[in-house]
Amino acid sequence: MATKNNANIGFEKQIWEAACELWGHIPAADYRKVIVGLIFLRYISFAFEKRYNQLVAEGEGFEDDKDAYTMENIFYVPEPARWSTIAAAAHTPEIGIVIDEAMRAIEAENKVLKNVLPKNYANQDLDKRVLGRVVDLFTNNIDMSGTDEDKDLLGRTYEYCIAQFAAYEGTKGGEFYTPSSIVKTIVEVLKPFDNCRVYDPCCGSGGMFVQSVKFLQAHSGNRNRISVYGQESNADTWKMAKMNMAIRGIDADFGPYQADTFFNDLHPQLKADFIMANPPFNLSNWGQDKLQDDIRWKYGIPPAGNANYAWIQHMIHHLAPSGKIGLVLANGALSTQTSGEGEIRKRIIEDDLIEGIIALPPQLFYSVTIPVTLWFISKNKPQKGSTVFIDARKMGYMVDRKHRDFSDADIKKIADTFTAFQEGKQEDVKGFCAVATTKEIAAQDYILTPGRYVGIEEQQDDGEPFEDKMKRLTTELSDLFKQSDSLQEEIKDKLKAIGWKI
Repeated sequence: MATKNNANIGFEKQIWEAACELWGHIPAADYRKVIVGLIFLRYISFAFEKRYNQLVAEGEGFEDDKDAYTMENIFYVPEPARWSTIAAAAHTPEIGIVIDEAMRAIEAENKVLKNVLPKNYANQDLDKRVLGRVVDLFTNNIDMSGTDEDKDLLGRTYEYCIAQFAAYEGTKGGEFYTPSSIVKTIVEVLKPFDNCRVYDPCCGSGGMFVQSVKFLQAHSGNRNRISVYGQESNADTWKMAKMNMAIRGIDADFGPYQADTFFNDLHPQLKADFIMANPPFNLSNWGQDKLQDDIRWKYGIPPAGNANYAWIQHMIHHLAPSGKIGLVLANGALSTQTSGEGEIRKRIIEDDLIEGIIALPPQLFYSVTIPVTLWFISKNKPQKGSTVFIDARKMGYMVDRKHRDFSDADIKKIADTFTAFQEGKQEDVKGFCAVATTKEIAAQDYILTPGRYVGIEEQQDDGEPFEDKMKRLTTELSDLFKQSDSLQEEIKDKLKAIGWKI
């Protein structure tokens, strides 16, 4: 079995367990906002105080100069919003009011956060004693030395809690969270580089961007040399993404508000180097009847009852000349022939855009159980006229009875296989991967299901000749049938003995 990733089990888990005390003390719809808002408030104060202390030490008198913070990509935090003020009020009945006022003060000083931060802490349904205990955890469990590790701790705490909310909220959780192992797999395959533009047209809480920046840093790139563009239609999720980017220090353009990507494309001129997305699966009633003549439908008008090929074509439309896409789709998109989808898929394949297809195992998502696949689409793929198919359905490990995850080794194996294909070095492995030409895909009616190409894993030879094995197994089966008949007659006799009619 695959080795399990090291879980975030320290401070992150403490925060989550403390947050769980809030269950029953606040409406479910507001619960998530309370926790992510506190994480954000703690981080923004943390970064401000570090810079404030630096300015005081310099002795130039700039510690109250707003520009001295914004020039370093740090939010200016007015005194009523600083964590020291929050901590001092933790065990007073006014703690909720103090936090709400802190959020308003931050928004007033930082226009980019206008109408973004939650302001529901004075809610009568929220137990202020419990809220005070949560504030204490943030106060006492983070060293204020200002190290990068502490900054990352807050970011990891945010992501950890987002993942937990997705698990607890079920289907609704899928609206804002893509499991990190899936995001990591997409990023490791695409390999974003310096001076690139990364786009997600349905960005949820922004996980794709976080992992892209982490990848860049891990490969000695500059985190500030990546341009991030996103869009999100859900107002609360859009706000979560804005806060997530702020915690990570990622300068992102999510547009001035939430908006429907199909009807109000907030980045109409964007040509991205990398597009990473987990669009809503099989979205119906997406507005096709009002977008019949849209320039994005280069390969055909997507059907009104399913937006899968609308998402694909929207992303292709936004690709730079050598751009790449990594996206998650329900398996139906691999083979559907209804409502013109088969013809759209054929045209995309014939245009040599499909670089790779990866079948994922079940139970990776918190919100859905239907089978899903990763699609990789490239405008300028190195292996012209060929596509790599990877069947990863047997990979991963069970975190619990309901949820599967990939290990780092699983992700590396997939990414290395993809890289070997791009370098022309990958050999077919029965049951796992295969390279197919466009002609071979056409012979399969342009169906992209990996199983059609990778075949069945070769079984280990046990040394027994085939004919001998068949004779032995046939004999064993015949004996089992005889035993079954004998047992059946014995049961009938016993039932008759107690008066049952057979």
